[in-house]
Amino acid sequence: MERVREHWVNVVLIVEQVNLSVAIIPMSHQYGWNSSTAGLVQSSFFWGYALSQLPGGWLAKLIGGRTVLKVGVLVWSLSTAVIPAVAGFMPGLVLSRILVGIGEGVSPSAATDLIARTIPIQERSRAVAVVFGGLSFGSVLGYLFAPPIIQNLGWESVFYIFGLLGVIWCIGFESIKELQSSDNEDTLNLEQTSTGSNGIISSPGSLKSSDTSLEEMKDSIKDVPWREFFKSKAVWAMIYAHFCGSWGHYTCLSWLPTFFSEELDLNLTEAAWVSILPPLGSMVITSIAAPFADNLISTGVDTTKVRKICQTIAFLSPAAFMMLSSVDLGLPPWVIVAFLTSGLALSSFALAGLYCTHQDISREYASILLGITNTVGAVPGIVGVALTGYLVDTTHSWSISLFAPSIFFYLTGTVVWLTFASSEPQDFNKSASESLTESNQ
Repeated sequence: MERVREHWVNVVLIVEQVNLSVAIIPMSHQYGWNSSTAGLVQSSFFWGYALSQLPGGWLAKLIGGRTVLKVGVLVWSLSTAVIPAVAGFMPGLVLSRILVGIGEGVSPSAATDLIARTIPIQERSRAVAVVFGGLSFGSVLGYLFAPPIIQNLGWESVFYIFGLLGVIWCIGFESIKELQSSDNEDTLNLEQTSTGSNGIISSPGSLKSSDTSLEEMKDSIKDVPWREFFKSKAVWAMIYAHFCGSWGHYTCLSWLPTFFSEELDLNLTEAAWVSILPPLGSMVITSIAAPFADNLISTGVDTTKVRKICQTIAFLSPAAFMMLSSVDLGLPPWVIVAFLTSGLALSSFALAGLYCTHQDISREYASILLGITNTVGAVPGIVGVALTGYLVDTTHSWSISLFAPSIFFYLTGTVVWLTFASSEPQDFNKSASESLTESNQ
């Protein structure tokens, strides 16, 4: 049940991002935006997304991923719904996008916290695939429904509709939670009656207390071994790999519909339909990559080796196909679409690579570690998306603007990952204690 709920919140989350990448085309026409301005609007989401990563990871560890997730969804759903009202006022539009980013930014850490605490290592790839696979499914839904909604009801309608979907998810989430709480109470009462115990019985699925005192919250920040995180080569490998993967993912998510529209001369609906192919391919690849990784680990293959294999596939595949797409070989449009679809689909192997290593090396701090790497991973959304728009305006070359930077980061990310990545569990608290003992001697 937990994995299903996390899956669907990621579906709604990515649908909202896809909406803007499609709606930005008619919005740019209406308000007279050039590519640089459109890039600024799209990148402002990632300002809030970056700001909320570490707080989201810390809060997930402190009060539980479920509570953080629910609040985050509510914030970005309401912020999405007000976008049409402020679209003509750039500061208001940018602020609303930042709030959307803040609300969405806590979701990955909350999901990681739940996976790390409940899923054994030999099933972890599939759990991550189910939860984060919702991103690909959400992309498909967004590209499928956004164009007809925009063409029939106006671009404003997609923000109203999908903002409402987020609110509905929150209501459903709360209803399921209440049902589960009722079931837990019945179970506990039966146990107490049969044993005659007057003690307090806590359910394994119970939530952490939400009335944590301010003093406890301050202490919890101090207790996090921040210094030990950044002494770890494995953590730095995750940080850089997350940055590299995000550069390719976010720039393509934001600009592929425009690329297909302008470079391949497709209309809005055709560009959106073609943009469905990469996430559709990702869904297929994810269903292969996750069991592939889990089966290797179950048969005794070293976990680090499995994560390195999967992440290498995730980086080298899109790099190779982007190289073929960026070189003028006189290829027909459908071949370029096939190349990009194949490369971006194979990048989903990262769900069995990078995205599992946070839980592998530390169940206790998995959400905070993802908060750290995702903060850095949001930088390409801020810099890369805006920079791509600026380069398109100045160079008029999609090869230079969109593909070349992604290829560079995919290749360097592969080198760093193969050299330093590790899935060996690390006791950061023990390392911190040893460092403190040495300093006191």
